[in-house]
Parts: sequence; structure tokens; C-alpha cells
Amino acid sequence: MKFLLTAINAKYIHSNPGVYSLKQYAEHVSFGEYGINIEIAEYTINHPVSRILQDVYRRRPDAIGFSCYIWNVAYVWELVHDLHKILPDTDIWLGGPEVSFDARQILEREPEILGVMKGEGEAAFAGLLAGYRLLDSSVQRWRQRRLQEKRAEPGTDEGDAFWKKLHRLYGVAFRGEDGGIQDNASCAAETLSQIPFPYSDLAGLEHRIIYYESSRGCPFSCSYCLSSIDKSVRFRELGLVQRELDFFLDRRVPQVKFVDRTFNCKKEHAMAIWQYIWEHDNGVTNFHFEVAADRLDEEELELLGKMRPGLVQLEIGVQSTNPDTIREIRRQMDLVRLRKAVQRINRGHNIHQHLDLIAGLPFEGYESFHRSFNEVYEMEPEQLQLGFLKVLKGSYMYEMAEKYDLVYQEKPPYEVLSTRWISYEELCRLKGIEAMVEVYYNSGQFIHTLGRLMQELPDPFAFYEQLAQYYEEQGLNERSHNRLARYEILHDFIRERFGDRGEQWQEQLEDALVFDCYLRENCKSRPGFALDLAPYKDKLKRLAPEVRKLGMQIHVEVLRSGEIWLFDYRNRDPLTWNASVMRLN
Repeated sequence: MKFLLTAINAKYIHSNPGVYSLKQYAEHVSFGEYGINIEIAEYTINHPVSRILQDVYRRRPDAIGFSCYIWNVAYVWELVHDLHKILPDTDIWLGGPEVSFDARQILEREPEILGVMKGEGEAAFAGLLAGYRLLDSSVQRWRQRRLQEKRAEPGTDEGDAFWKKLHRLYGVAFRGEDGGIQDNASCAAETLSQIPFPYSDLAGLEHRIIYYESSRGCPFSCSYCLSSIDKSVRFRELGLVQRELDFFLDRRVPQVKFVDRTFNCKKEHAMAIWQYIWEHDNGVTNFHFEVAADRLDEEELELLGKMRPGLVQLEIGVQSTNPDTIREIRRQMDLVRLRKAVQRINRGHNIHQHLDLIAGLPFEGYESFHRSFNEVYEMEPEQLQLGFLKVLKGSYMYEMAEKYDLVYQEKPPYEVLSTRWISYEELCRLKGIEAMVEVYYNSGQFIHTLGRLMQELPDPFAFYEQLAQYYEEQGLNERSHNRLARYEILHDFIRERFGDRGEQWQEQLEDALVFDCYLRENCKSRPGFALDLAPYKDKLKRLAPEVRKLGMQIHVEVLRSGEIWLFDYRNRDPLTWNASVMRLN
């Protein structure tokens, strides 16, 4: 028998740790001895459905399991509806957070599906395979045809044993031998150290982000998050974690992303792992952690300050700086401590920090979000992520939707459309601001220009709001723009909106734009607002005689201020990937 575990990721660079964990757990309890072959297939939502159907058909699985999330479940439905047309005898199972909380309703609505694995899937999947191995291959077992056809052969010993196993199996909901739906209780939580390491090798994962968990669960109760349902946290034994980190370090994996919901919720656990990766740094691997920055104490900050630039990156969920909002979403956060920790880490210039805000939370109107944005922007993270509330089934936010006048999309990703405090029109404006922040701030390609602008424009939110409005007025959102075009657009915007600030101010901004333009890479085309370098040829030859030999590896630029700068692309900042620079006069 063949069971195909199928993951449909948002991007090629992503991988799905869940399917690897299911496979390793099942093989660990020896189902391979009973002729059950577990295969993994990973695709992306950018693949045509027809291509995935063809690949699944070639594999000929007896049963298939789909991992379901808000970003891929609509795609899964397409596949499910067509799969039995080409493989009528293949059992279809679903799992993942998008189907765990309304499994019965899904089975009532989707007759193609045999069952749903709910919650943590390792034990449920292993139990399901135990049921399948009770079936003799000669038995024409219960197969799920499009509406009502499929009925098992309950008169056989093997068929009866299969159904008895399912009826006793925790963590599944399924369509039984009589066609009725049975929704069993959830599985007990697994001891995390008993779950095998998900990766036997890294074949097929060489150019992708590797995900890893050293803890499961979260001690906090944030109302928008599914992790708040189970407040228990289980930790993997540190000796085991260290051996598994060696697996990644020895293979010089580019990035390992810890999926722990709040990595530093237990200080000794976090410190031991950070100490280990600092002592065993291979000079290549980057480790990503989601942390509560306000819980970082002096000892932790001191250790983080020792890290090689690029060894660690931190994701910090701020979500809002409005105290009423923080209290209402049942979040615990000391904003003063968070700000101090972020600023302390910034001073070390060795750790990439990614700070999050969520639009659409209770008590957060447009002006409140304006203030939250500015307060987080002032913390100067490497990335500022503007997210929009997703009303997830099973979350406390889902239960409170009526009280908050919370209107959200009917289909995944269930994104907020309006609340009592913010209108759809205002959320659309925030979408425009989000796009501008992504292009001009998060890219890291305009740091000097934006720094110069913010010296004169004390309201960052208003700046990005105006820039988004300019894009809309000029019809720029409907076109695709290369990197140089983004500089040209920003230059034209500055000229139009801030032309009254004088020519000297404009020239200073143009110098900053040119500097930023060459800081990341040696542009093939010169920006139209840059100086003509022809009059400076002889002077540049005398100042930098090696430039011609090095070609694109070095660039020399003359600014309107008279400064001459050399950009060396052979030596880059490991945190920002910007060229090293040297002033030549």
C-alpha cells in the first residue's frame, strides 16, 4: 500500500515540516515492515492544478493526505474535487489547522473526503496506518466514490478490523462504513522528545528554508492565534536539540527557521540553544526565531550581542501599541521593555529584526494604527511587516466577531474587511501603505534617502500614505517596475510633493538616492537624476586607478555635494548585503 503525504506551499523556497514529521513518526513505529510505503510530495500554489493531478496520478497512491492551511485550502478543494475522477479508488484524508476545528462540517460538505486528522497529527496518522495495514490487499475495501457509492466490505475480517480501528482512533473524524460521520476526540498531546527528528536527509530541500521546532504550544492567549487554545508548552530535550542542530550545521544549511510560537518563553531553553549555535557557528547557517522582545533580559541581550552578523534573525510581534487593543486581544506585552530591547539589539548591528503590526484589531481605528505604525517605525527594525487580521476558525477572535462588528472574507484567508473601529475604505488605504513599506522600507534599498527624509518629515506614516496616494494617482500600481524605476518614481514624487523646500534640499535628496542606488549593486543604467560623470573621468582615474580592472566589482560615483565615493561589491555587509563604501576625497 502507498500513502502519499501532500504539501502545497505558498512558495518554492518554503517546505512543510508537518509531512516530514508524520512520515518519520510512522516509520519510527515500524509500519514500513507491513508493506506501507509513505511518500512525500511537495508543490506550490503556483503550480497548475493539472500538473499536480498528473503527478499524483503517476504515483498511484492508495490513500492521499493533504496538509491544509489558509493559504492553500482553496487550492486543495480544487484537487479534491477532481482527484476521484482520475483515481476513484484513492482514499482522501485532510489534516492541518484549516480543517481541524470544523471536521464534521467539512465531511458533510465534501463527500469526496474519507476523513480528517485533527490537531497534532503524528499519533493519529500512525494509528490510521495501523488500521490500513489490517486490510489484506485482496479485500475490496471501502472506497470513496463521488457521492454515495462507496461501501466497505464489512463482512470480511479485515474490513471489520479496519473500521473498528477507526472507531477507536483518537484525533480523527471520518465517514464510517454505514456512511455516517463519526467525530472522535482529539489525541493526547505527544511528549515532544518522543517525536523523531523529521529529516533523514535533505534531498530536495537544498535551496529551501528548513523548519524546525524545539517547543510546541504557547503560554499566551492572544485572541487571534490558534496557539492560544492550548496554553501548555512542551519542550524538546536540549541534548536532542543540539544533536539535531549539528545535522543542519554539518550540512551548512543556509537557513533554519524555528517554528516555536514564542521561542524565549523559557529562558534556560532559549539561552542553551543560542549559546550552542554561537559556539558552533559554521559561518553560513542563519537561524530565525520568533521571540517576545519584552521578555529578553540582560543576559540574553548580551549573548545575542556576541552573534556573528547574520547568524540570528528575530521576528517580534508588536501587533499594536494601543494599550486598549493589547488588553482586548489578551496579549501580554511591556512596550517600554520591548522598545529598549529592540534598540539595544539595533546598536549591535548584527541581528536582523522583523517587527509585526496587525491592522483590524479591536479598538484600533485608522488614527490609532497611524500612531502604532510611527512608534514601531521609530524602533528602526530591518523589516516592518504590516499584516491584516485573519479571523481563524477556532480562535477567540472568531467567537468575538459579532461583538466587534467584525466583517471578514467568507473564504480563506478570512481577512478582515471592516470592524466597529475601522472601515473597508481605510483598510484599503492601509493596503496601499503596506505596498509602499514593502518596496521602499523592507527592501533596504533606500535607507539613506528615507533617513534623510525622516529628518525633515517627522510623521513616517503620513509619508508612506502620500506615496501610496501618488502611486494611485499616477496609475503606477497597474504596472510592473524594475529596481531603477522605483528610484525614478521616488525622485519624481519628492520633486512634486516637496518642491517648496528649495533646490539645495532637493539636491541632497538626489545625492541620497544615487548613493542608495549604487549601494546594493552596480546598476547597468544610470538614474536620470545622477550627475554626468564625463567631466570627472580624468579625476576618477587618478583617484581610483584600479576601477577599470575590477569592472562591475567596484563603482565610483560623484555626488552633487562634491563627494566622491567608491562602492566595493566584493565586500558586503552580512546583515544588509550592501557594498562596503569608502570616500575618495
